[in-house]
Amino acid sequence: MAKMDKKRPLILISNDDGYDYNGIQTLIKVARTIGDVFVVAPAVHQSGKSSAITFVNPVRTFLVKQEPGLTVYLATGTPADCVKLALSQLMADNMPDIVLAGINHGYNNGLNTLYSGTMACVFEGILHGVPSVAFSYGQYGSDVDTSVCEPIVKHVTERVLKGGLPKDVCLNVNIPKVEGGAFNGMKVTVGDMGRWVNEWEHRVDPTGRDYYWLTGEFEMADKGEGLTDYYWLERGYVTVTPTHVDQTDHASMSQIADLLLDNTL
Repeated sequence: MAKMDKKRPLILISNDDGYDYNGIQTLIKVARTIGDVFVVAPAVHQSGKSSAITFVNPVRTFLVKQEPGLTVYLATGTPADCVKLALSQLMADNMPDIVLAGINHGYNNGLNTLYSGTMACVFEGILHGVPSVAFSYGQYGSDVDTSVCEPIVKHVTERVLKGGLPKDVCLNVNIPKVEGGAFNGMKVTVGDMGRWVNEWEHRVDPTGRDYYWLTGEFEMADKGEGLTDYYWLERGYVTVTPTHVDQTDHASMSQIADLLLDNTL
C-alpha cells in the first residue's frame, strides 16, 4: 500500500461499472482533492449485482496503481466483495474515514436501490461502521461525461466528513442531467417505490429459439406530491435519500404479532 498522509482523510472508493468507467474516474479525481484515496473496484462490469457475494470461488485482487495518495486494486468479485475485502483485509490496519461509491452511469433512485451494486458498496460501508455515500448520474452510456457531477461530489463528501452521518445510515445521491450543469438545487427525498412494467422483451434468435431482453418502464408512485427522488430529478434537482440496511418494518410488528402469535402452537 502506498504511503498515506495521516493528516488527510482516507477515502475508500468502489463501484459496480468497473475501473475503466468515467464515473469512478471522476469520483477519484474529486476525492484526491480532499484526501488520500484507496480504490478497490470490480475487475469486470458488475451492474445489477445488488449485495451478492462470492462464496463458491476464490476472489483474487490485482494491484494496478500505487503512487503517493492513491492505491488502486481490482478484484474478481462483486461490488460487495470489493468493499468487504477492503475493510476486512486490504485496509484492516488503516480504516477509511468514508466510503464513496460510483459515480454510477444511470440513476439508482427509488426501487432501483434493490438491484444496485453501487448501493451494495455503501451498505457494506455502514455495516462496518464507516460513513458511506453513493453517487449516480442520470446518463447511461459507457462513455458519458460525468465531470458535471464534480461540485456535487465535493460538496457532499466534505460535508459528511465534517459532520458525519447518523448511525447505520448511508446516503444515496442522484444527480440529474441538466443543460449546462445548472442544477435547480438539492432535495432530501424518499425513494419512489413505484414499479417496473413491461419488463421483458420477447425475441427469437436465428435458430428459432426464444430469448428475453430486460427492458421496461417505471411507473412512479409519486403522483405529484413532491416527496420522492423521481419527482425532483425530473425537475432538475439533485436528490439525497438517507438509506439503511435494516429492512424490518417496525411499524407493523404488533399487527403481525396479533396475527400470528397465540397459544395454539
